[in-house]
Formats: sequence, C-alpha cells, structure tokens
Amino acid sequence: MVAGKGSILTKDAYQDFQLHVEFCVPQPPEGAKDQARGNSGVYIQRRYEVQILDSFGQDPPVFNGCGSLYRQRPPDKNMSKKPGEWQTYDITFRGARFDGSGKKTENARITLVWNGTKVHDDVELTNKTGAGKPEGPEPGPILLQDHGAPVRFRNLWIVPKK
Repeated sequence: MVAGKGSILTKDAYQDFQLHVEFCVPQPPEGAKDQARGNSGVYIQRRYEVQILDSFGQDPPVFNGCGSLYRQRPPDKNMSKKPGEWQTYDITFRGARFDGSGKKTENARITLVWNGTKVHDDVELTNKTGAGKPEGPEPGPILLQDHGAPVRFRNLWIVPKK
C-alpha cells in the first residue's frame, strides 16, 4: 500500500463499524491533474481504500476520483466540494466473512454517504483495492493515507458493530 511516513493508523482493529471522517483537500498546484490534486484516502482494514482527491466539478464522477472505491467503482454521484472546504464521509462497513478453513464466504460490503448524499449503497468489495493488504478473516486498523498532499482531517469517530 502506498502510505507515507505521515499516514495515521488506528491502534485498534475493526471488523464491522460506522466511521465518520471530515477532510479538506488543498488548492492544487497550478496545472496539477488527476492524482496530483490532493491525493489521500481512507483505508479500511488497510485493505479497501475510499479515495480522497480534488474532484470538484468533474461530471460524471471519475473512476478513481474522490468518493471512489479505489480501482473498483466510482461514486454514483460526484459530491465534491471546492478545495479548501471541509467534506464528510460517513462509512458503514461490514467485513468479509471467512469459514473455519480461511476460505472467503462473503465479500466485504460498504455504504458511503459523502457530504450528506449516499453515493455507494451496500456495495460489495470483491477484493482488496489497489495496493491494500490481502483480505483475511482478521479485523484490521483504519489508515488515513499520507500520499504527499497536505490533506487535513478532523472530527473522526468510529462505532464498532457487533
């Protein structure tokens, strides 16, 4: 996984949960395009990335743009605010299920509400995303990715589900 030395990792590991994240992407450097526009992400269990990027004004939503399930699925709608404005992700996650032999029996599932609009509704994650760690039966931590852009985070909370 591409995670710089400034990445933030939770001490605890999580299986099923609700997560609230507020983030702010910076003004991009002049002429910056694609992944050079405030690149970061929320890595769930260090396996599945919800992309953070300046995607303001891009319609339709861009594959691997903000709100994407990285390298798997763009959001249903681009809810990106202008760079410099605070945004929210409210994530409901259910981890993949495995049997006693370690064989996956159910894919992980995710719902993402981005700035108050549901953009992924109980979507199956068929495998890890991008450079995420391999899937497995054990829960994992949450990682806020440092990818070299000065993305800011605030007001994060997580509620584990049983």
